[in-house]
Amino acid sequence: MPEPAVVPPDPHAAPPRTERVVIIGAGIVGCSLADELAARGWRDVTVLEQGPLAAPGGSTSHAPGLVFRTNASRTMTQYARYTVEKFSSLTVDGRSCFLPVGGLEVASTEARRLDLHRKAGLAAAWGVEGELVGPARCAELFPLLDADAVLGGFHTPGDGLARAQLACQAQIERARRRGARFLDRHTVTGIEREGGRVTGVVTDRGTFPADHVVSAAGFWGPVIGAMAGVDVPLLPLAHQYAKTAPLPELTGARPHGAEAVRPLLRHQDHDLYYREHLDPAGGPGRIGIGTYAHRPLPVDPYAIPAFDEAPVMPSSLPFTEEDFAASWAETRRMLPRLAASRVEEGFNGVFSFTPDGMPLLGESRTLRGFWLAEAVWVTHSAGAARAVAELMTDGRTTVDVHECDLHRFEKAQRSPAYVRERGVSSFVEVYDVIHPLQPPERARALRTSPFYPRQRELGAHFLESGGWERPHWYEANAPLVAELKGELPERDAWSAQHWSPIAAAEAEVTRARVALYDMTPLRRLEVTGPGSLDFLQRMTTNNLKKRPGSVTYTLLLDEAGGIRSDLTAARLGRDRWQLGANTPADLDWLIRRAPEGVQVRDITSGTCCIGVWGPLARQLVQPLSPADLSHEAFGYFKARETYVGHVPVTALRVSYVGELGWELYADADVGLRLWDTLWEAGQRLGVIAAGRSAFNSLRLEKGYRAWGSDMTTEHTPEEAGVSFAVRPSKGDFVGLGALAARGQAARKLVCLTLDDPAALVMGSEPVHLDGVVAGYVTSAGYGYSVGRCVAYAWLPAAAAAPGTAVSVEYFGEKTAATVAAEPLFDPEMARIRR
Repeated sequence: MPEPAVVPPDPHAAPPRTERVVIIGAGIVGCSLADELAARGWRDVTVLEQGPLAAPGGSTSHAPGLVFRTNASRTMTQYARYTVEKFSSLTVDGRSCFLPVGGLEVASTEARRLDLHRKAGLAAAWGVEGELVGPARCAELFPLLDADAVLGGFHTPGDGLARAQLACQAQIERARRRGARFLDRHTVTGIEREGGRVTGVVTDRGTFPADHVVSAAGFWGPVIGAMAGVDVPLLPLAHQYAKTAPLPELTGARPHGAEAVRPLLRHQDHDLYYREHLDPAGGPGRIGIGTYAHRPLPVDPYAIPAFDEAPVMPSSLPFTEEDFAASWAETRRMLPRLAASRVEEGFNGVFSFTPDGMPLLGESRTLRGFWLAEAVWVTHSAGAARAVAELMTDGRTTVDVHECDLHRFEKAQRSPAYVRERGVSSFVEVYDVIHPLQPPERARALRTSPFYPRQRELGAHFLESGGWERPHWYEANAPLVAELKGELPERDAWSAQHWSPIAAAEAEVTRARVALYDMTPLRRLEVTGPGSLDFLQRMTTNNLKKRPGSVTYTLLLDEAGGIRSDLTAARLGRDRWQLGANTPADLDWLIRRAPEGVQVRDITSGTCCIGVWGPLARQLVQPLSPADLSHEAFGYFKARETYVGHVPVTALRVSYVGELGWELYADADVGLRLWDTLWEAGQRLGVIAAGRSAFNSLRLEKGYRAWGSDMTTEHTPEEAGVSFAVRPSKGDFVGLGALAARGQAARKLVCLTLDDPAALVMGSEPVHLDGVVAGYVTSAGYGYSVGRCVAYAWLPAAAAAPGTAVSVEYFGEKTAATVAAEPLFDPEMARIRR
């Protein structure tokens, strides 16, 4: 159910803002941001640029301008959609800032052909028009292409070329009319700060006082960040781009002097892309060739020359022909009409890469008023700029921004070595077929729980999240597969990746006996101090005014009622709380708003957690603990500090798998002893270690939402099905007023079960209602207890009634599904409350 992109706000309706804003960098991001802020009423906006405004010399000045909107990230797709819509509305001297020539991605391998089918599903889910086409149609769309060299393609007619420098000019002119000023030839030399806030920007031509400073400096971002004392995890790398000699085939009149008329072409099997460079006068045009197939070429941002010292421009480094040789050979094979041509010119252009390939957007926690709008390419420029402008103006964004939040990286992920290794990986994987569960190959085993040695002994298959090594299943449990009660559906090559039938056995044992789950990567925050109750009551939706020893599921909302996060709040003392949270952004959100006397700190790294779940959980834990663990003495959603063997633990009677049990928290230094104690005592009960794959299946069967995939800031509690965690009667809290003003939900997160027990989906697939795409899958997995695939999806509220028939598209094939009442497993919650 894709939402339309939002157009810039009406400047006449925007209230004036008096804060002084200085934006560093007049590339496409800086210009877009200035325009967005000016449109929202910010009248004192200054953009500083070290080079000339016409072509300042950063990545914008050489970017080829390709805009392919479809991305595995819905957020990035929405940013690209907005960029296309905005630039399509901008003109300079009658020339549009966007040319909708379309995009064409081709497959020369079966793996890529299947991936294009998956991408077509993503496009449909995210609201991008596209069609799968055969080889002949590919050659028709791009006549230089050899039809016999491809198996097919994916055509997106609304994609095209962003004329970045023209878009900069248009937005500069519009922002100036609204009061913004743009100053070129100003090199930033320092950032002034006082009392933890930014106060100004120092340049070689004077100092500019500021209440807000935004670094939109591109690959110079780490340099600007260092001036402000702010870490910017970004690695500049060089990327090759070349142009052929003029080609007679590209001769002729062009509509309105267009520089391209045929679709952009991506040959991702060999990390290549192509675009036309036509002669507006009708003479022979050329083909531009970009490649990621060469060795990674990291660039030191401190060594990049200033504009006047650069031979061409700072972002344009000398072309290394030896790196281009393989790409040129492949180009002549795919585009045989280029066999007699030659590479006439080329350069190595510098772009920004982050450890996960996503932008860095938001305000620094360590320096208030200092913002980042970094690692943003032209494709997503206007959308990312809108997001930063919304954050600065409203404190929230139209499109969920958590994947781009600058706080998403842990401290352990910010070392120069890590940023370099993962940045290089981001470059290498730009055009790779990436499975949603695929773990990085570089900088592994960075964060491990105290149980890691035992997990390796049990043959854990590790994936990674947040730098943590997370077991997804254990080879030690392979013999249990033969004991499975039901047959498992045969998996296709895609769904079989990073999966094992062992996960089914682990889920079955959890339901039948007892299993140990490593929950250490679950983020833990400690909130202490007088006033902590009042603070958390104000920040969260549920009523936390309960006696110590209580546990409450609650939500963090933003001011508009969107779900920022969900929390498990355990009150361990009068003024001491442990929160189970999601991302580093939760910590940032709470720290910024904590009153004097209330401390919020992340205790994750110094602690660990084991989930002990299953019908025999009490039989395992009770003999090891002096506490009375009976249901009467230690009920569901209660907390207690006790011991397991010699180990002090904080025990929470909660379960995310729908079975009796506890989360047992301990200090990291005694974590291995806790594991060994439980493991040894559990042998008589048939205890196993179970992984994340089984965990995900079990939580889907219980209808437990996963923040970040099932629900985000774009959704309200009612829409997401978690309004039970909202207690308006407790008094005012962040977002309450907005919820009251929202009215009835127009969409709902619903549970789907696939009608065919052998059918599978993975997540992000489009959902069809009456033959039309009406929504998309958020998360999915096979429910081993219910014997079919379970998927959660966003659908119109009118289609949320149980029994509604829909279909889910998976690799181009539609499979029937039905909206189901939830939870699917143990709706009476009897198993948890034994």
